[in-house]
Amino acid sequence: MKIILGFIVAFVVTFAAGRFLIPALRRLKAGQSIKENGPTWHMSKQGTPTMGGLMFIIGIGIAVLVIGWQDMMAGDYGHLMVYVFALVFGAIGFIDDFEKVKNHRNTGLTAPQKFLLQLAAALAFTVLLRYEGYLSSNLYIPFLNEELILPWWLYMVFAAFVMVGTVNAVNITDGVDGLSTGVTMPVALFYTAVACYWGYTTLGLFAAAVFGGLCAFLFYNFHPAKVFMGDTGSLFLGGVVCGLAFALDIPLALIPVGIIYIAETLSDIIQVAYFKLTHGKRIFRMAPLHHHFEMGGWSEEKLFCVFSGVTVLTCVLTFFGVMDRMPM
Repeated sequence: MKIILGFIVAFVVTFAAGRFLIPALRRLKAGQSIKENGPTWHMSKQGTPTMGGLMFIIGIGIAVLVIGWQDMMAGDYGHLMVYVFALVFGAIGFIDDFEKVKNHRNTGLTAPQKFLLQLAAALAFTVLLRYEGYLSSNLYIPFLNEELILPWWLYMVFAAFVMVGTVNAVNITDGVDGLSTGVTMPVALFYTAVACYWGYTTLGLFAAAVFGGLCAFLFYNFHPAKVFMGDTGSLFLGGVVCGLAFALDIPLALIPVGIIYIAETLSDIIQVAYFKLTHGKRIFRMAPLHHHFEMGGWSEEKLFCVFSGVTVLTCVLTFFGVMDRMPM
C-alpha cells in the first residue's frame, strides 16, 4: 500500500507543482540557452523554461517524508538517504543551471568543479551505506548469481567511478524532449520491483515515488516540451539511478538497465577521440547518439519510444537476472 501511495503522492504533487512552476520560470526568464555547436533544428527551443526538475524533486521529497514518516520513526532511513544523496547532485545541477540562466549562455560550473563536488558526494554516500549496513564489498554479478570479493579501498574507487559516471551519463541522455524522463521511468520501476521482491519497503517506496514524479513530469516534458528538467533534474535522476543500485547492493545491474545511458556516453567519448585521432573525421553524424539518429531522420517521438522501449526490455531481463539473490 505504501508503494502505491508513494506513487500517487509524488504524481499529484509533481503535476500540481508544474502548474505553478512553469509560469514562474517564464516570469523569471529562466530559459534554456541552446549551444551554438548543437543541432540547428533545436534552436527553436531557445528560451524554453529550464530547471523543471524542481517539480519532481519536490513531489518525490514530499512522498518520501509523508508516506515514509512512520518508517523513519521506526529507524529506517534508507529512502531518505538515497533521496538526500540524489538531492546533493540536484543542488549541483541547480547551481549550474542558475549560472547559465544568469549569464544567458550554456556554460555554468566548470568541469573540474562539477567533478570534485560529485566525487565528494559519491564517497560520502558510499561510506554512509557501509556504516548503515546496506553495502558490502562483495560485488554481485547479475545472471551468474555470483559475488566477487573486493578489498574496501578498491570497492570505494569502483563506487566513486560508477556513481560519477552514471550521474553524468543520465545528464548526457537529456538532450531530446522527454528522453531522459522516458528512459529513467522503467529503471525506477525495475528498482521498485526488486526492492519489493526483496522486502526493502522504504527503498521500494522511494523508487515508486520517482516513477510517479516522472510520469507527471512527462506531461510537461514530452515533445514539444513545455519545460526542460535542466541539470537540476538530470543530475538528480543520475543520483537516483546509481543511489538505488548501491543501496540495493547491485551496482553491476546498472550495465544492462542503463544500457541507453552507456550508449549515449560512449558515443560521445568515441566521437571526440576519433575526431582528434583522425584530425576531423567522425564516426557518428553527431554525438551523443540521439543526435546521430535525429540527423538520420528520426523524430523526437520515435527516439523516445525506441530508447524507452529498449530500457523496458533490459530492465525486465535484469529483474530475472537478480531475483534469485537474497538481501543481505
